[in-house]
Amino acid sequence: MEYTIFKPEYLLSISGGDREIMAEIAGIFGNQVPEFLTGMKNLLKEEKYPELGLLAHKAKGSVTVLGMDETAKMLKEFELLAKGGEQKERYEGFIAVFEADSARVMEEVNDYLGKNI
Repeated sequence: MEYTIFKPEYLLSISGGDREIMAEIAGIFGNQVPEFLTGMKNLLKEEKYPELGLLAHKAKGSVTVLGMDETAKMLKEFELLAKGGEQKERYEGFIAVFEADSARVMEEVNDYLGKNI
């Protein structure tokens, strides 16, 4: 499998190459994603844009652990726009990209961990 989103270097560095730690970190991320998505969608619906920006910031921190550099950049842009309540028409798109990238990275991480036992 070609890794298009997941970059294992950072995960390897913080885990010391320990597969169990890598799996635990990936599992934490996998558990956080539904919470992030539910929160983002609810905050968007409720038009709580500064809070939405804060949640995008929190999600950005999580994606960096898995080397999701492009997703992190997108979440940074989302964070800044949402905190200012600017370009609201783009928010649903940001959330959709985060959702798709998160699903893809979990496939890639699971493949990586399965091959590197």
